Amino acid sequence: MPKCVFSCSQQRGDDVLNCDNEGQGRKKDGQSRSPSSSQLIYSILDIPPWYLCILMGIQHFLTALGGLVAIPLILAKDLCLQHDPLTQSYLISTIFFVSGICTLLQVFFGVRLPILQGGTFAFVAPSLSMLSLPAWKCPEWTFNASLVNTSSPEFTEEWQKRIRELQGAIMVASCVQMLVGFSGLIGFLMRFIGPLTITPTITLVALPLFDSAGDSAGVHWGVAATTIFLIVLFSQYLKNVGIPVPVYGGKKCHTSKFHLFQVFPVLLALCLSWLLCFVLTITNALPTAPTAYGHLSRTDTKGNVLSQAPWFRFPYPGQWGVPTISLAGVFGIIAGVISSMVESVGDYYACARLVGAPPPPRHAVNRGIGIEGLGCLLAGAWGTGNGTTSYSENIGALGITRVGSRMVMVAAGCLLLLMGVFGKIGAAFATIPTPVIGGMFLVMFGVITAVGISNLQYVDMNSSRNLFIFGFSIYCGLAIPNWVNKNPERLHTGILQLDQVIQVLLTTGMFVGGFLGFFLDNTIPGSPEERGLRAWHQVQEPQETAATLQVYGLPCLPCGPAARTRHLPFWPRLEAGEAPPAGSQLAGLCPDSRGDTPKAAGATKL
Repeated sequence: MPKCVFSCSQQRGDDVLNCDNEGQGRKKDGQSRSPSSSQLIYSILDIPPWYLCILMGIQHFLTALGGLVAIPLILAKDLCLQHDPLTQSYLISTIFFVSGICTLLQVFFGVRLPILQGGTFAFVAPSLSMLSLPAWKCPEWTFNASLVNTSSPEFTEEWQKRIRELQGAIMVASCVQMLVGFSGLIGFLMRFIGPLTITPTITLVALPLFDSAGDSAGVHWGVAATTIFLIVLFSQYLKNVGIPVPVYGGKKCHTSKFHLFQVFPVLLALCLSWLLCFVLTITNALPTAPTAYGHLSRTDTKGNVLSQAPWFRFPYPGQWGVPTISLAGVFGIIAGVISSMVESVGDYYACARLVGAPPPPRHAVNRGIGIEGLGCLLAGAWGTGNGTTSYSENIGALGITRVGSRMVMVAAGCLLLLMGVFGKIGAAFATIPTPVIGGMFLVMFGVITAVGISNLQYVDMNSSRNLFIFGFSIYCGLAIPNWVNKNPERLHTGILQLDQVIQVLLTTGMFVGGFLGFFLDNTIPGSPEERGLRAWHQVQEPQETAATLQVYGLPCLPCGPAARTRHLPFWPRLEAGEAPPAGSQLAGLCPDSRGDTPKAAGATKL
């Protein structure tokens, strides 16, 4: 946590940038902050000045940039697009655009916490498993850059039919997520899901991708190692180093320290590595022959993408054609949906703690998962090749900046929409040299794996029961997909569709490991303390009081008579006898559980 960050305070009626070193609660509108938000500069209901919303929105966009750009680049090879950076730029722009829509939906109508939505690595493994089926493997000629004519109808059909298959699978699987969320089924399922289910599932999201990361980094290990070194240097060794910047406050200028390396470690590393490759290119230190080692490190191999990309391009649903559906793809993506849902529920509680909000009530969690399902449906319709989920790295940024305002995330969502329309932005990221991307992959995948293993802190790892479940689930999650990929002909039931479903599921490591962890943890006897369930579920379901609904209530929508809404698992409602506080957004809108509209009403707060 930085000791000094940008903050805003009111001085003589003017908004000024000021450095807050105290970290103590301030009074606002005559009332002191609650203890949970005393360390915040802006809590969830506060509205910072417009310029700070824009600046912090840009920061959230840059924080999520690595994950947003990485997913289309990972899928490019199996979509036969490794030699078509222009189409890769279109995919990057599309995922920016859809992430902006989904972020705004989540903030306004979902869980209503400041959580950015973006592409999910949970969908990458099943997508790659589906595309590895014999029917979807890329033809050999697509791997040879000299044989690929990116403007030919034959090549266009090769990659578009694959992404249409992904679109259909994601759209159908997203309906399952919407059903689980809006029906309230997620609360029931969470009773049986503990750390020993979560750990192998999340760990095996990124662990099997070491092959893809190694191949990209292996294009030039020197450049990849430089990228890794810079990311580690900025994020670990220099994270507490403050850069003096000029700040105006109190009618005079002074300097304040901004923790640049802590906020933008990945972006800085990518830019510097990109610059290194540019210098090596113009000095011809890198080989010019396409078959030579290190040629893909040159910045001029994709240089024509920026000139070909349009300045403005509006993504639209069905831009790649009508989606197609197969059972194998649907079942594989459903495995990713389950992993994404479980991870998102944990993100909701973590975000609420950081922004000074009460723990999310059940209706907010249900609504958040349902809206994420809707986001996956939109991502499938637009053709990103992926779904959407809550971004944990942006939740961590909330703790760093101490700005938990919902309006900041609204600004970030609008910025994502703008970047998705501005075609040159996607083209710029598509020209990043391959080993630079590979170095970033190695760091990101390592962090994701560590996040999964960190859930074991809730479990008694001195128990032989837990050691067996964890070790067996992880090992089988690696061994079984490896064997099936090498021996696909051994899976033969006589029904082609069933063979494809089994192959996709068994080559998706997170499904194999997560299923074994779930089955063994719920069948092998063990106490709740031993299994980690007591600590895992320590956040109890809060009472849905007026104070809670002030944060999680739907904006500008009446709750309706309780007789019609009390059975809807995603609709906010007050407990009997409760009344919304004056001045809240619920005042004058939400009747209590008896169907009577409270008389206290005040100005609606945004």
